[in-house]
Amino acid sequence: MSLSLYRKYRPGNWSDVVGQAHVVNTLRNAVAADRVGHAYLFSGPRGTGKTSVARLLAKAVNCTHEDRSQRPDCTCDNCLAVQNGSFMDLIEIDAASNTSVEDVRELRDKINFSPNQGKYKVYIIDEVHMLSTAAFNALLKTLEEPPAHAIFILATTETHKVPATVLSRCQRHEFRRLPLDETVAQLQKIAADEGVQADQDALELIARQGTGSLRDSISLLDQLAVPGEQLKLEWAQQVLGTSASESVLGLIDAIVAGDAAAGLERLRVALDGGSDARQLARQIVDTLRGLLLLRMGAPLSYEFAGDEVRRMKEQADGLSAPQILRTLRLFNEAAADIRQAWQPGLPLEMALVEALQAAPVSTGTTAPTSAAASTAPAPSRPAAVQAVRPAKPASNASNLAGMDAAQWGRVKDLVKQKNPNLAALLNSSKARELREDRLLLGFATDVLRDKMQKQENLEVLEAVLEQVLGRRCTVECFLSGVKSSDLPAGVDSSGAVATAVRLGGEIVDQSDQATND
Repeated sequence: MSLSLYRKYRPGNWSDVVGQAHVVNTLRNAVAADRVGHAYLFSGPRGTGKTSVARLLAKAVNCTHEDRSQRPDCTCDNCLAVQNGSFMDLIEIDAASNTSVEDVRELRDKINFSPNQGKYKVYIIDEVHMLSTAAFNALLKTLEEPPAHAIFILATTETHKVPATVLSRCQRHEFRRLPLDETVAQLQKIAADEGVQADQDALELIARQGTGSLRDSISLLDQLAVPGEQLKLEWAQQVLGTSASESVLGLIDAIVAGDAAAGLERLRVALDGGSDARQLARQIVDTLRGLLLLRMGAPLSYEFAGDEVRRMKEQADGLSAPQILRTLRLFNEAAADIRQAWQPGLPLEMALVEALQAAPVSTGTTAPTSAAASTAPAPSRPAAVQAVRPAKPASNASNLAGMDAAQWGRVKDLVKQKNPNLAALLNSSKARELREDRLLLGFATDVLRDKMQKQENLEVLEAVLEQVLGRRCTVECFLSGVKSSDLPAGVDSSGAVATAVRLGGEIVDQSDQATND
């Protein structure tokens, strides 16, 4: 059985460690000055080199080279024993499967025995945050006053779960996500050593999928690479089930343009082409986060190429910071909902449609009056003045979203227990009205309305309504929105008047009015 690439290319010396110079230089100087501490905490994202550096430190403190600055020399018996896994004084413990206080007590009982081969016994406890509270308490005394021949190296991806009493007894080193260029450079070196010809674009895609984890990136290269064959971008996209960045940027172009149809088509093409919905959601969220950073004047993170950055700057100029923030929140929620969705693309479609809808001024069916419309900010150029007639509610109607908010909240809670996706659909309704034994639900698009009208969804909602209201009710769905193209000329599609029309209001008067500068 062949050795996986990430194990084959595990750092064997300080110079082999990629992207963690701030940690390596500190430890290397400590070894050279014979000032190695008794307890260390290595924290940071997965696959950034915590365990590899811990093994290098174990190798260095037990190296027999006369010049401490040259340790580890990777040629002495102790160094070679560490490399091949036969060094008896290096003890690695997986805290995820050794969480009990008995495991720590057993370790504490054996720690006083002198080393067998080297000068130090080195204990590497991986995922240390998984230890139980009792196990941490049992470890405290040993960490505070260990034998002179013992060194502890604790590794974790979740520092906040490690008790402060443990943190205070360790020297802490933070490992960082690797920059894109350093990850790509390492992938190029490995590919060349393995006889794999790889396109730069394919390696950049792999590095982005690794999200700063060199181990994950190398594992992906191992999955895709075939010695003697060209590794192309198209093949990498097909195997990884990801969409090209063009799909995500095209989706955001549709958001900037306010074109829901184009955005939904982008999603359909990406998902039909084999893109994983969760991965696509993550790419959208990452890109929107990049837009937010650009809009606020902050530098972008490593994962975007030069052409992408230029295009993203144009997109950021076309959206306000609140728009980007709202859209980012919607897609971030969609990314979390996908795991439970019966149709993976639904949360993304709903996020897109909701992102393109103007924020409602009311959750009921009654439209704002002309007085409400007049509170909109005055334009700086000649504009039209509109009078709006509110929609007429039925005399026997009750507004579940306002007058009976507690009942509507209970309806949504019960629906969520039965079908989380249906609950999300209810949250997307723009108007709700109960007329005797009929619940009218208004949706901004026919996509959302049609999904709500599926028989299985109606049956669940009607059963819950009967449970909450004590009587049988039928659910009827209708379109409560109008397209921007359907609005009269001079009406701002994002203003209060347009919102009133979408909620059922009617424009009864429109006249031009010029302003004098």
